[in-house]
Amino acid sequence: MKPSRHALLTLLIGLSLSCSMPCIAQELQHITVSENQHYLQTADGHPFFYQGDTAWELFHRLTREEADHYLEDRARKGFNVIQAVALAELDGINTPNAYGHKPLINRNPATPATKEGEQNDYWDNVDYIVSRANSLGMYVGLLPTWGRWWRDKDKIFNPQNAEQYGRWIAERYSKYNVIWILGGDRNPDNDHHERIIRAMARGIRSVDKKNLMTFHPTGWLTSSRWFHNDEWLSFNGRQSGHNQRYNSNAQIVGDFKLSPAKPIIELEPLYEDHPLEFQPNEDGHSNAWDVRRALYWSVFYGSAGVTYGHHSVWQMYDPEKQGPINRPLMSWQEALAQTAADDVRHLKELMLSRPYFSRIPSVDFIVPSSVDTAMPGAGRYRFVATIDSAGSYAMVYAPTSRTFSVKSDMIKADKITAWWYCPRTGKAKKIDTLPNDKPTMSFTPPHAGEAEDWVLVIDDASKHYPAPGRR
Repeated sequence: MKPSRHALLTLLIGLSLSCSMPCIAQELQHITVSENQHYLQTADGHPFFYQGDTAWELFHRLTREEADHYLEDRARKGFNVIQAVALAELDGINTPNAYGHKPLINRNPATPATKEGEQNDYWDNVDYIVSRANSLGMYVGLLPTWGRWWRDKDKIFNPQNAEQYGRWIAERYSKYNVIWILGGDRNPDNDHHERIIRAMARGIRSVDKKNLMTFHPTGWLTSSRWFHNDEWLSFNGRQSGHNQRYNSNAQIVGDFKLSPAKPIIELEPLYEDHPLEFQPNEDGHSNAWDVRRALYWSVFYGSAGVTYGHHSVWQMYDPEKQGPINRPLMSWQEALAQTAADDVRHLKELMLSRPYFSRIPSVDFIVPSSVDTAMPGAGRYRFVATIDSAGSYAMVYAPTSRTFSVKSDMIKADKITAWWYCPRTGKAKKIDTLPNDKPTMSFTPPHAGEAEDWVLVIDDASKHYPAPGRR
């Protein structure tokens, strides 16, 4: 039977779409912890900078076509991890997904609702989205459940069914490139809760010995508080919270110094366009500058990567389908184009343009002023630094355009090359090559502005490193 003209046209369009993504798609390698235990790397030893996006309700609220649109956008923007929840926060147990399917039989984690065939149940849709993300070169940060289902009044988990569910979900998804994220914005405040988390981890590890695993706590906290010495915890996860001061980010330095060493990932910083402190009437909503500060502070304090989030995207808010959570400013489709989502890749490219595994946080590189709240600063205006442990380069994130001084003698070189790197564009401008014959040097960002951030990069001139952000 000869195919119709419509069928041929549909096939050609499909082929065109599938061929429009080869620059994005790539074969994914297994991710491991680096030799020094502070960072992540691919199986062939190359640095893996975790550039995550927050899509908590991805499996629960989107159709396959909508998920394709979202994933292709994030792949184009350089994201390499998509964080999503199997048993979702927004009544993901009782409210069906976009196809009318629920994930469990009788709200029982020991009995996932599955049917033979494709597109017949909730988990078929999860399969599709995880596979599609992998095909576009992105790992899935897979939360088996949101924290409410093991922690709140409507909880459904206990240690027994948590281990059963952990084993089942690992049997289904360990063949994919996933990163297991336990917790889900809740903390274990007693021994019973810790037993649930450890049981779920034990269930997963009984099947999946390969993929990394971590824990996602509430704001201002880090997984090291409960699980640092647990063998299943591959790296520490933390959440800096939805405020604009980020004082808790200094906890990253504390985690960096722990023994045994483990990488740290910022799993939930302030989302773009999020109500600050959850009080929009008093504090308004965050903007791209707020978000960039959270991301750069995290990385310069020692995080092995960051997660971006947008307040409309995490909940996949669509005003034609459901009500808003905490006053989103736009639909998730509109929010995909917001400024900070593009800015994250500039941070990744900056960090990958210099020797990666030898980088350490350096609270001493910036020279304090006579008024220390001015320099290195406090609250929204704190300057932070990171340095190569071998002394071949250093970086300072300046959240605002103030003159500042650095201890240039910490760079082990006779001559240095200094650059300004723009976190908003990813472009670098050379300042000069200078003799490194003084203990300190002062720098002033190129443009004045209280909400205009810059990164100072200082290199050992003899290394001939490329411009920051270039490789």
